[in-house]
Amino acid sequence: MPGALEIAVRQFTASLDALDVDAMVSMLADDVEGVEEISRQWLRGHGAVAGYLRELATQVSDIHTTLRDLNERIWGEVGVVTCWLDQTYTFGGEVVRISAPTTLLFRSDAGQWKLALFHSVPLPEQE
Repeated sequence: MPGALEIAVRQFTASLDALDVDAMVSMLADDVEGVEEISRQWLRGHGAVAGYLRELATQVSDIHTTLRDLNERIWGEVGVVTCWLDQTYTFGGEVVRISAPTTLLFRSDAGQWKLALFHSVPLPEQE
């Protein structure tokens, strides 16, 4: 049976695949941080990450995300999920495939798990 954080992660990735930006933004903590892969910079704060997600939704299509080797741990008001993320999407007319170890840090806020950190490191495909 999936835990609370696995459910939250799967809801977030389902919203990403559907390009439901409002659903994704509703899951973000006020002080969320994430790495933006294309420009190779940190995004810090709700406004920066929400803006990035809104822009991303205009640039990508056909997103399909699969999570595997998912592990969750909760320590009081903080929880972490580590997993492997496999994803395909179309960007600029090209199909992109990534495979990445991924970490998602959550904090409980008024009884809801809010995403505070998303860090994914796409690795090149093995030959």
